[in-house]
Amino acid sequence: MQKPPPNPDVADTAPSDSVLTVYDEEHVITYLRLLDADAKGADWREVARIVLHLDPRDDSDRARKAFDSHLSRAKWMTEHGYRLLGGALRPSQHVSGILQTST
Repeated sequence: MQKPPPNPDVADTAPSDSVLTVYDEEHVITYLRLLDADAKGADWREVARIVLHLDPRDDSDRARKAFDSHLSRAKWMTEHGYRLLGGALRPSQHVSGILQTST
């Protein structure tokens, strides 16, 4: 896996494939930021604006759907997707450990 971009734009919905996609590889940092915000109880509107670059004031439905689908995919990554990253994450290393060491 190549180094993902630090702050990429997002699609209206995250992938729902049962396999890791190029999109997933490009958005690993986005997924980590979403998981971190979720764990901290951040307001979805603020997260959508800052992390996903979507302003809920402009299109609330689109921003909410993007937020929900990307957070869902981020959670899938912690359960299944990390195994498919080809060693980018060690199997014994879970997302909370990554977040703690990368901050």
